[in-house]
Amino acid sequence: MNVDDVVAARIEAARVRIQAAKRRREELSAARARGLAARHAAKLRNLRSRESNAVVGERPTTTAMTTVVDPEKETP
Repeated sequence: MNVDDVVAARIEAARVRIQAAKRRREELSAARARGLAARHAAKLRNLRSRESNAVVGERPTTTAMTTVVDPEKETP
């Protein structure tokens, strides 16, 4: 075994490690995306459930708070 064979073996081992790391990153990214999608779907289900269970006449839980401006109290 000469120096060129040793260098080639090291290069191949590095290539294998790089591919394994890339595959792990892709798998983690896919799992993260599935988790985020499931979390978002659960949030929407919960919001929909709260709105359908709300008492008639109550303000829905998903509306944003609005600020009412009194023109008489505005500062110049």
